[in-house]
Amino acid sequence: MIKGIGTDIIEVERIASKIQKENGFRELVFSAEEIKYCEAKTNKYEHYAARFAAKEALGKALGLGWAEGTTINEVEIRNNAEGKPYINFLGETAKKIASLNLGNIHVSLSHIKTFATAIVIIEQQHGS
Repeated sequence: MIKGIGTDIIEVERIASKIQKENGFRELVFSAEEIKYCEAKTNKYEHYAARFAAKEALGKALGLGWAEGTTINEVEIRNNAEGKPYINFLGETAKKIASLNLGNIHVSLSHIKTFATAIVIIEQQHGS
């Protein structure tokens, strides 16, 4: 059973501009692993924007936005060996998410030169 769905779309240029102009924005929003991943890409701002959209979509799917005890850069969008994205939680945010007793969390990303989008689906934990 589905517990929550969230989606977000963002202009790639908006994220590119923030990263280029706002000192510390990148580190405030993205984990070290995400920065390493995006910086290695030819169209890095598309990848940053897709990850930002996924974080926003997660907040919507949770129905909490950014709840107390969660930090946006502790929500990490990673890729498995086949390239499928997944959400990894770090630090205090991992503890907060674990306390919510959620089921599986699915994420899908898409981006083109001008826009990036993401959807997050959270399953109800069995027995809840």
